[in-house]
Amino acid sequence: MTRAVIAFGANLGDREATIASATRAIAEPDGVELVAVSPVYETAAVRPAGVDPEAPRYLNGVIVVETTLAPHALLDLLQRVESEHGRTRETRWGDRTLDLDLIDHGGARVADDRLVLPHPRAWERAFVLQPWLDVDPDAELPGRGRVADLRAQADDEVVRR
Repeated sequence: MTRAVIAFGANLGDREATIASATRAIAEPDGVELVAVSPVYETAAVRPAGVDPEAPRYLNGVIVVETTLAPHALLDLLQRVESEHGRTRETRWGDRTLDLDLIDHGGARVADDRLVLPHPRAWERAFVLQPWLDVDPDAELPGRGRVADLRAQADDEVVRR
């Protein structure tokens, strides 16, 4: 079994219900065991140009699983769960019913057209780092260091719900 960290976010629809349903869907398949679900944080929407105060706010957190699935197979599961929850991909960093990002998969290094591990922007996002820190105070992001140290440097605002 390999430990994997999955970030979740939702800013459209019934955010709480979507996150709860997606968490169950991720934990259902053979080869996936739910280890932890972080507290949920509310955050501003971030666009390529920065924070968008006019956009609906996100609920964010992380799910930690133990899995026998390879990184791409886990990514396939996450994308299926997103689709089943109404996710569309029309605008980069646009509003969405559900966003699931594979942040880390047992320290694996992957870089191809479908997947980059560890997630290339997780190290600078408090909405990933803070919930991860909540469920694993000793966590490390491969190639970047301790999550606690990274969180101390991330300046985006997260509000625990």
